[in-house]
Amino acid sequence: MPCTLARHFAILLGAAAVGACATRPLPVLAPSVPAQWQQAIQADAGKVDLRGWWHAFHDPQLDALVDTALRDNLDVAAAREHLLAARALERSSRYVYFPGLRAKTMDAIDPDARATYFVAGFDALWEIPLFGRDVATARQAQGNHDLALANLQQARVSLVAEVVRNWLDLRAAQQRQVTLDAMRGERERQLQLWQTRLRLKLADPGDVAQAEAAAAQARAAAAEPAQAMRAAAQALAALLGRDEADPAWLAPGALPDLGALALRSAPADLLRTRPEIVHAEAAVLAAAGDAGVAHADMFPSVKLGGSIVWATNMATYRRPGDSAIASAGPVLDIPLFDWGLRRAQDHAKAHELQAAVFAYRQAVLDGVAEVQTALGRLALQRQQEHESAQAAAALERAHAAVARRVTLGLDSPLQQLDSALAAGQARLTAIDARTAHSLAFVSLYKALGGAPLPAVSDDAQAAVGPRN
Repeated sequence: MPCTLARHFAILLGAAAVGACATRPLPVLAPSVPAQWQQAIQADAGKVDLRGWWHAFHDPQLDALVDTALRDNLDVAAAREHLLAARALERSSRYVYFPGLRAKTMDAIDPDARATYFVAGFDALWEIPLFGRDVATARQAQGNHDLALANLQQARVSLVAEVVRNWLDLRAAQQRQVTLDAMRGERERQLQLWQTRLRLKLADPGDVAQAEAAAAQARAAAAEPAQAMRAAAQALAALLGRDEADPAWLAPGALPDLGALALRSAPADLLRTRPEIVHAEAAVLAAAGDAGVAHADMFPSVKLGGSIVWATNMATYRRPGDSAIASAGPVLDIPLFDWGLRRAQDHAKAHELQAAVFAYRQAVLDGVAEVQTALGRLALQRQQEHESAQAAAALERAHAAVARRVTLGLDSPLQQLDSALAAGQARLTAIDARTAHSLAFVSLYKALGGAPLPAVSDDAQAAVGPRN
């Protein structure tokens, strides 16, 4: 008997060793990233923090809006709850292959129908995770956890970018409102002057008609920024989890100035900071877990079980002499008639794993392309802002010179209004150029995955990224 037990244990140990060797390694992820960016940002200012890049605008109101949005946004709150759920399942996944104990009661009827027994007892069962099943299960849980973590960070990245974009749109609309109101007044004065000249027989009716059309266009243009302000304010309210916009947001304010900045992140940092890439890597880990479980299902499942029961005669309420029955032994589940189906599942999961690897590589390529494009757009918009600011300043100087000539009687008031309108149009172009430069900056740091890291519990990870 001892020899038989020894042989049984040797067989089980051998099977366990084979199972350990059967664990499939994770696929090698070798993304292709450039050694350096094709478009470099001039390093003539302080560096920008990837986790707090919007502070580069030096706008306390914007900083407060971002902080409030990160705390109160409902999409972020939902993603946080999904992460907490995944984290709870990931922590409990290690207990799947622990021994289990179950208490049970039942009634049993004697086959000769002369007695009925009440039976109570315990069942114990312990599955031995052979053929890499435990490793695969751990990968599944870890992959699902990392997917939820990447989703949370992706929600935070998108949220911060949208808050900054809407705030910039709001401030830009306010600045445009001021300039367009001034231009509307100048068009009205221009119309009055042409009407006066017409009464004095110094102008044609066609000149007055053109002035009337220009004044009407100016009035229509001056009404547009108000709608843009309301739309941006309402969008901000939704991002902050509110149903109404704060009236204080509509108070006129300066458009945040970005200035010159330097980029600190390197291309390789995308693999760590961009949520889409982190999500794709987590999907590979989860797919590897699914493939491992499907592979293990092709082989026998071995469990160790035992039970002990007691029986009582329901008619006499007496226990028979040998009422306690104990049993113990292995439970072997061998796939026979459904082995072909299990083999098909194994092949299917292997293909899905390869698909996840391809998706990861594509996510890296998409991330690099998006950052490269954002860098090029940022450089272009920065140059356009600089040129537009210079043009606006030159036209302001020209307008001041015309105003002096009008004061000296060397030019007509109509020429002064024309120069004022030209300067106003240049200011509008400069506002649009500054806004476009700032929005390109937002797009760049969204592409880089710039946002504060989530802290959903005391043991929150210090960095976003799957763990193998």
